[in-house]
Amino acid sequence: MEGFVHNALFGVYPYIAIAVFLLGSLLRFDTDQYGWRSKSSQFLRRKQLVVGSILFHVGILGILLGHGVGLLTPVAVFDAIGISHGFKQGLAIVAGGIFGTMCMIGLLLLLHRRLFDPRIRKTSSGSDIAVLGLLFVQLSLGMATIPLSLGHMDGHMMVQFMNYVQGIVILAPSPELIADVPAVFKLHMFLGFTILLVFPFTRLVHVWSAPLGYVGRSYQVVRTKVRALPLPEADDDLPPYVAPQPKRRPVPQPAQREAA
Repeated sequence: MEGFVHNALFGVYPYIAIAVFLLGSLLRFDTDQYGWRSKSSQFLRRKQLVVGSILFHVGILGILLGHGVGLLTPVAVFDAIGISHGFKQGLAIVAGGIFGTMCMIGLLLLLHRRLFDPRIRKTSSGSDIAVLGLLFVQLSLGMATIPLSLGHMDGHMMVQFMNYVQGIVILAPSPELIADVPAVFKLHMFLGFTILLVFPFTRLVHVWSAPLGYVGRSYQVVRTKVRALPLPEADDDLPPYVAPQPKRRPVPQPAQREAA
């Protein structure tokens, strides 16, 4: 029975999650383009958002890039260029620890403002908070694997994960490869597939619309005709463009001559 559950969770469930991830994203884009957005709350409160958002996004991009390169690159490629399994394991621990810490700090800042700011909390849906909570648990599990990874610096377990993930990609799943790994690794992988499963139904779909074109585009100069004035009752958390525009004096109209 235990073997059946393991095979179902790590041999069948990944394909269900990936199918929902791809098809669900396509259907969401086709049927709900008005909901295809990040639902930014910067207009409501800037504090913690800039620092938290930068730390979170840089951290999670580094984590995703590291996982993608580390797990999807064939073992033979690392052997051919002379990178040992132990060195790769150490690099994964160091890079994962740095980017994981950045992501965790940013995520806690974003979660705090989402939960404890009354204006943002009122405009947040249940899925907005659930996604942040799910990412927090997943990131915590990932950080919890670092001490365990320090106990097997030969890189043998890393190779097991590489072969397992690459088997999923080439439609040759081998869940038995990770049958004996510690439970925290299994939970981490299962929750990763679960995030793919719920991805199309949350604000995470804005990942597909990452503005990569901004990197190579020309600079855009924006000028305003009227400078914004500070609010009478200062609210240092509002962006300057929210300030009311100065009242213009009415232009006097020339008196109309009476007909003779």
